[in-house]
Amino acid sequence: MFSIKKTAGAAAVLTGVGAAALGVVSLAQADPSHPATARGGAAKTTAGDGTSVSARVSGRDRVYTADQISNTVTVMDPSTNRTLGTIALGAQRLGATLGPQYTDNVGVHGLAFSRDDKRLGVVSVTSNTVDIIDTATNKVINETDVGRAAHEGTFTADGKQFWVADRGRDTITVVDAVHGGVIRTIKVGPGPSKVVLSPDGRTAYINHISAPEITAVDVTSHKVVHTIKGLGDAFSSDESISPDGTELWAAHKRAGLTSVIDLEHREVTAVLKTGPDTNHPNFANTAHGSFVYLTVGGLDETLVYRRDPGGTPELVTRVHDTGHAPHGLWPSGDGTRVYVGMEKSDAVDVIDTATNKVIDTVAVGQEPQALVYVPNAAPAGSAANLGRQGLGDAPHNVPTSLPDGTAGEPMRPGDKGRRLEATVRPVSGLDMIQLQARGLRPTTTYRAYAVQKDGSKVPLLSFTTDSSGNAAQVLAFADFTGVRISLTSEGRATPQTLARMSAAVASMHPGSDSAVEAADLLYCDCC
Repeated sequence: MFSIKKTAGAAAVLTGVGAAALGVVSLAQADPSHPATARGGAAKTTAGDGTSVSARVSGRDRVYTADQISNTVTVMDPSTNRTLGTIALGAQRLGATLGPQYTDNVGVHGLAFSRDDKRLGVVSVTSNTVDIIDTATNKVINETDVGRAAHEGTFTADGKQFWVADRGRDTITVVDAVHGGVIRTIKVGPGPSKVVLSPDGRTAYINHISAPEITAVDVTSHKVVHTIKGLGDAFSSDESISPDGTELWAAHKRAGLTSVIDLEHREVTAVLKTGPDTNHPNFANTAHGSFVYLTVGGLDETLVYRRDPGGTPELVTRVHDTGHAPHGLWPSGDGTRVYVGMEKSDAVDVIDTATNKVIDTVAVGQEPQALVYVPNAAPAGSAANLGRQGLGDAPHNVPTSLPDGTAGEPMRPGDKGRRLEATVRPVSGLDMIQLQARGLRPTTTYRAYAVQKDGSKVPLLSFTTDSSGNAAQVLAFADFTGVRISLTSEGRATPQTLARMSAAVASMHPGSDSAVEAADLLYCDCC
């Protein structure tokens, strides 16, 4: 819980000018249906993509989350559902991170792991860096500066390269995962968001934030080989490929849609209406069949679909998560569990795939984004080189009210999500106040206030909604002493404000269309 301070007053303000970006990484999910083989005394399976996975949840397995506010990677033991500690890759947001001499990472966001389960790739979206970490020792092996607004990536099948999507440069940066450094860049089209790899390791698939398409690149030649068009929306926050390599799901966070793509016939077979802040899909082969789990942050739900290759997947159930804004997710190696990061609750829900019920919730670092489950990652009982940064400072969700006096935080009918939600969490001696608005008046400026116990109001910040009436991420840093947050309308945004918003978009992502907001490339709220 955050502490109520004795005095109020904004110390710093950062506002998202419109819808903010999205984010977390998903690699080709392992298929636990393959025959078990013995390795190191533990039952193993070998997937069609070459990934070795545990036949059962083990103390050698690890769950990792990329924590964007604390700039850490949280390490969990799934056999006990216990957080072992965190790997600090930078200072907690604010404080030193705004200083001109700061040299560490900012915006720890994306994750992927090598197929031998021995390396973790971590993408920091603000400092534009990729760190390669040894999973046995939790030590950084090398760090590489990559392209503008680097988002999510994947290892090649041999583990020697790490491919990361550069949202702000229309390129994929190919990193030397063994020694560090950039090998080359590949031009792939507007706003690449994530890279996933086919099970045979020959083809990389890239989704985009500025084009309704999937780009396929030959891993050996680094050439674009084909493009699949006709996705449900131009902005795709995250994607995942099936264990058999025949199907790809691309989430469209802003539009609340998910595109299902047949990779064999190179066509979109279904566009699903999944809900506001649709985010991470991932495949899970369980004892009951083949399913896709999909987070919908705006509804605090994880959806479960039964796969129907070539047809329209069936929605089986909705899992009601214990926290706010489910984001990244990953199944255990044996398909019995799915782990889901709660972005606005700093926690991970554990879902039993037999019942599709949450059976445990584990506290992690601040604002978890990407999440991966890595089988056989470390020696049993090992917690080497871990600290506690980001742990113990839980966020608090604050009641809100709209300009007409109605409450903003209740869920609206028809899967529309909340009108206004507010999260407050302690950072570097202050509170970070995060607002998200949906369905307000388009291109309108609002002022937010901290309402005190006596009814008095302390101004926090002003923000402007986009053309859809949304503001996906609005940030202020202050001593928060209020009991709720209220909005007043200041009327339609001035031409000068709208011009600044357009200029910010152009400067953040040259050559992109107006569908990409400046905040999309800053504090990434995606994957």
